Amino acid sequence: MEKISKMRRTFSTEFKKEKVALIEHGKMKVSDVCKMYEVTQTSVRKWLLKYGKNYSKTERIVIEKISEEAKTLELMRRVAELERVIGKQQLQIIYKEAVIQSASEEIGVDIEKKFNSQQLKKD
Repeated sequence: MEKISKMRRTFSTEFKKEKVALIEHGKMKVSDVCKMYEVTQTSVRKWLLKYGKNYSKTERIVIEKISEEAKTLELMRRVAELERVIGKQQLQIIYKEAVIQSASEEIGVDIEKKFNSQQLKKD
């Protein structure tokens, strides 16, 4: 069997910067660059660290459990409050519709239809 040797390729700095820019702008993915140019992901990630604007070795995001729990609780409280507001508004709508229906029956005129047709004539 014949042993196939891989040639060592080097890419220019300009080439690397161009590919990093494409990745950062979302036009290509790291995996796309790897497949297209037969480069390892490690190499492309090194390019990103060296030439990228959005990547840095020294930058780390630390997520603390307590702060995440506090955010989650605050969001849950906010959702509950919004649900209460929506429920209250829904009850008000039902009440107003019942009042309109009752008044329509009492005076014998469909107030809602009459009001809507008058609005249409104005427009």
